[in-house]
Amino acid sequence: MRATHLANHTIFDTPILCSLLHYAATIYLKITGWRLEGELPTVPQYIMIAAPHTSNWDLPMTLALVFAYRIRVCFLAKHTLFWPPAGIFLSWLGGVPVDRCKVNNFVEQAIELFNTGNQLIMIVPPEGTRKKVRYWKSGFYHIAHGAQVPIALGFIDFRRKTAGIQGVFKPTGDFDADLPKIMAHYEGITGKNPYLT
Repeated sequence: MRATHLANHTIFDTPILCSLLHYAATIYLKITGWRLEGELPTVPQYIMIAAPHTSNWDLPMTLALVFAYRIRVCFLAKHTLFWPPAGIFLSWLGGVPVDRCKVNNFVEQAIELFNTGNQLIMIVPPEGTRKKVRYWKSGFYHIAHGAQVPIALGFIDFRRKTAGIQGVFKPTGDFDADLPKIMAHYEGITGKNPYLT
């Protein structure tokens, strides 16, 4: 992944379509009984973690929330998903391909994305996988600390049908000390597949 892989033209650059999707997402969430909680950060750049990540349904649900909130985001996804034609569609949605085998390179190049623009909101699932994990991966944290941006605590609770943002967390650089504080915000929040939460 390089900064040039961040698409210049995404769905968020199409005003009429974005407005239509905003109203469609808002109506969908209301009809299906979902509630939004929390306010968007006021800073122009931040990492938004999306947790818990337990299902492929997390992506369309996240997109519904993004359109409802009217925010322009990018998200990181496995580079193997970006073969045409699906890759073109993912890029249009704001997807950025990453090679998970190159952990350090992944963090450095994600930081580069923040350094090349004035406004960037990057969504990262901290678990790094849909499988059940005991500890979150550190990539999202090191990106935020390296780029000197805060972490927005995004969540989707399928049990309560509630989603949104639980505030922001500013990393200190001490991952071991900060991670339990971040994870504490997600106690009691249930993913699409509860047994993976």
